[in-house]
Amino acid sequence: METNSGVDATPLIVDLDGTLFHGDIFWEDLLSEIGANPMTSGPIFSHMLRGKAAAKHYISERATFDAAHLPYNAAVIDLIDAARRQGRKVYLATGSHVTRAEAIAAHLGCFDGVFATTIERNLTDVRKATFLAETFGDRGFDYVGNSFADIPVWQCARRAYVVAPKGRLTRRLDRLGIAHERLPERELSRLGVWLRAMRVHQYSKNVLVFVPMLAAHRFDLDTIVACLTAFVAFCLIASSVYLINDLIDIRADRGHPSKKKRPIPFGLIQAPSAIGASVVLICLGGVVAASASLALLAVVAAYFVMTLAYSTFIKRKMLVDSITLSLLYTARIAGGAVATQVVLSSWLAIFSLFFFTALALIKRYTELRVRLLQDLADPSNRNYRKEDLTVIGALAAASAVNSVTVFALYVASPVVAANYTRPWVLGAICPLLLYLLGRMLMMAHRGEMDDDPIVFALRDRNWRIAGIALFAIFLAAI
Repeated sequence: METNSGVDATPLIVDLDGTLFHGDIFWEDLLSEIGANPMTSGPIFSHMLRGKAAAKHYISERATFDAAHLPYNAAVIDLIDAARRQGRKVYLATGSHVTRAEAIAAHLGCFDGVFATTIERNLTDVRKATFLAETFGDRGFDYVGNSFADIPVWQCARRAYVVAPKGRLTRRLDRLGIAHERLPERELSRLGVWLRAMRVHQYSKNVLVFVPMLAAHRFDLDTIVACLTAFVAFCLIASSVYLINDLIDIRADRGHPSKKKRPIPFGLIQAPSAIGASVVLICLGGVVAASASLALLAVVAAYFVMTLAYSTFIKRKMLVDSITLSLLYTARIAGGAVATQVVLSSWLAIFSLFFFTALALIKRYTELRVRLLQDLADPSNRNYRKEDLTVIGALAAASAVNSVTVFALYVASPVVAANYTRPWVLGAICPLLLYLLGRMLMMAHRGEMDDDPIVFALRDRNWRIAGIALFAIFLAAI
């Protein structure tokens, strides 16, 4: 449509999910609400039976939403700006609920109107195409979309803009004779994105399954293979829960200075894909564990249930979250003991509980310290406040000292005397542990540590040197 002056006055209609915004509002609303309150699953399901529009309306009234921290598509924003400079009207048309669409429009301030889902109408697919054609006329608008669901709308549009089209979508558009212009998208390494989302760097935590083998001095091939099997099973299950955790925390993470760059909150991986991948990882982890023994499968299943409980509601419980994290670390050691059929020492279990509680508390301390230094608000998905720093630091120090005390008593116990030729050499580990844990807490207090103590330990030169020293002491004591 051109005016008498030759200026193009055809309105530009922009889709939201996967187009203007790297993500899906409905899925994020759904997962955020269930994650915050699992008991709402029943009412949500009952509303789903009434239709998707009713479910979207129900969830939108409960789930928190912040348009300011969404990962918007820069290429689409540029297209909108260019249309506005030409004097064209720009509208947002989306299947997301109207309250979400209006909040985004208000935040961006670049739309002349909003068309969205209400409790009576789910504005998607053919319904959206029919509505836009009736409103602007057939071929009376340009449309920006990203998926097969947008094909009916493109068929009614004058010009089609496609965000990051997949090969199948492009071929379908060509067969239908829909000329389209592809908008540039961020260059992604799909494998690299998925490895980041699965947090492969966190697999180092699962080396704890080898601890029972080392403590029992069992280095035969069968024991090593059993430990490797347990290691793989825990890695697969851990990655599945990391994906679930990021989905549940997606909106809280977008307000965090470092977590907002993770693939899911950053919009590099969509919620349905992450859910599918999580299910596959869970199944693979179960199969690997069962291939070793049913006992290992039981431990891995308990670990999964505990991590899922942690992700959904325990992490919002003050201090209970840190104790649960320490139990999850101890579960890895228990898994190694079950896989190798080594009796787990009570000394080792108690030491693990105190040691990993200290690390969990240091992690909480670090997160709050970052918020304090950057003048951020208290975390919305944790039951901690910035003024809790002093208490958390004291509890972390107490847990650290207790872990060293337990280890010292372990060194003096008959269990060690029976398994080591020079048990007294192990005593050298105590001052080394005091130094390492104390230094970690000091770095956290200075704001010089990552938000995960394990990642910090792997990158820190002092910890690497200490790791070599610990292994040397262990060998000298055998």
